[in-house]
Amino acid sequence: MTTGVHALAEPIRSRRNHWNNHIATHALMRPDAVAVRFRGVDTTWKQLNDRSLKFADALARRGVGFGDRVLILALNYTEYLEAVFGITALGAIAVPVNFRLTPPEVAYIVSDSGAKAVVTDTLLQPLATAVRAQSPALETVIVIGGGSGDGVLGFDDLLAETGQAHTPLDIPEDTPSLIMYTSGTTGSPKGAILSHANMNAQALTCIRALAIEQESIGFCTSPLFHIAGLGSLAPAFMLGSKTVLHPLGAFDATEFLDAVEAEQATTAFCVPAQWQLICAEPTVKQRNLALEALSWGAAPASDTVLKAMADCFPHSFNVAVFGQTEMSPITCVLEGKDAIRKLGSVGKPIPTIQTRIVDDEMNDVAPGEIGEIVYRGPTLMQGYWNKPEATAEAFAGGWFHSGDLVRRDDEGFIYVVDRKKDMIISGGENIYCAEVENVLFAHPKIREAAVIGRAHEKWGEVPVAVVALVDPDSELAIADIAPFLDENLARYKHPKELVVVAELPRNASGKVVKLQLRKDFSS
Repeated sequence: MTTGVHALAEPIRSRRNHWNNHIATHALMRPDAVAVRFRGVDTTWKQLNDRSLKFADALARRGVGFGDRVLILALNYTEYLEAVFGITALGAIAVPVNFRLTPPEVAYIVSDSGAKAVVTDTLLQPLATAVRAQSPALETVIVIGGGSGDGVLGFDDLLAETGQAHTPLDIPEDTPSLIMYTSGTTGSPKGAILSHANMNAQALTCIRALAIEQESIGFCTSPLFHIAGLGSLAPAFMLGSKTVLHPLGAFDATEFLDAVEAEQATTAFCVPAQWQLICAEPTVKQRNLALEALSWGAAPASDTVLKAMADCFPHSFNVAVFGQTEMSPITCVLEGKDAIRKLGSVGKPIPTIQTRIVDDEMNDVAPGEIGEIVYRGPTLMQGYWNKPEATAEAFAGGWFHSGDLVRRDDEGFIYVVDRKKDMIISGGENIYCAEVENVLFAHPKIREAAVIGRAHEKWGEVPVAVVALVDPDSELAIADIAPFLDENLARYKHPKELVVVAELPRNASGKVVKLQLRKDFSS
């Protein structure tokens, strides 16, 4: 007589907990349910699974295998997702790239990642081919919508090929699935390595924070090259809920509301500036909307915007999410019920990660004191691709150093005061640029603001504010806002000069390039 557990004949790969298996499950259990809707065209879970595997077969026939990297340089399409899942079905790694980058910037990512193929679209094919001219190792260009030229292949042409299928692989959860390049505001971008396990943990975070269910309908406006895009879709892949993928382009509040109403979307993420435009749309309160959860992040929201959201969407709850690419990305969540009374907070850390707020010697600081927030947990990246020194620096002391200087109040809510490398020391006092910027944002004449340090003979450094105005034809001087600053900031934190510009310089991810501001205005 024998006892014990008998293993199933089905190989262990079927038990893996990652999005390729989630999609295969939905394709088997509810094949005709809609997975993705884009420009009025539905793709079912079976279609998504079948097309992704056909794309994997085509890549495998061209030498792409476990651990290889494939760039994706495209706008939002259903095929973008099919490409991601086809790549990861091989155990290869998808490398989404910001399509606003220049050829040399993309070529750097090609060189750093060692990518051997790129998926692009007809609009961006010239950029992709220009990059290939600078990157001989980039062997294959695949174009969504069909392409032309030497060595250029159409995406649907590959799916229509007949040939040997790839051998299904066991892909453990700790296998890298994505390399997401950070924006590189202070230097060359770094590729954060995110595993399947990271994305699973991110999915559970979103499911909890936004109360997502299988019947939910998500509305995605974020570019898929950004972790906010793929990260926000991770719960849909896990649960089998429907996603409406919105085309990229200049944001139009009326178009947004038209689409959300037509699709009866239940969740949507926008940045505060977009929610402000949505709430100002004349017909917003007359719409037949099904929105249950509104989420926002990437920038602070004023009490004016939050009150407008509550007024326009009284039956929805709103949630602020905070994080960074290296954390897949969400680390903190601010629930709508706390948004006004904890104005300026990014919320509390999510329950699945560990956090500390520490000084430069890794000692914990007391509540109310400022320190760097550091992390551990299942959403933490594996490291930076091809950058062991940067990885070692980021993981010094056994915790991931976020670079965010924060304080925690007596209820556990986190407030970001600055980036660690963006602090000004004036006369021995620390001045946190983000704190000064948040005050400037609240001035009715200021549309956007950035604060930098300028060398000073007496004080060492002093803050300088660079602002763009709501009315570009108006004028504003430092003396004009002095009473406003007196009410909101200690005198030593006041900018000593106000520089008015038409627009703040931003990088391809939309972040203010302070390096450029320092070059132009720090002397």
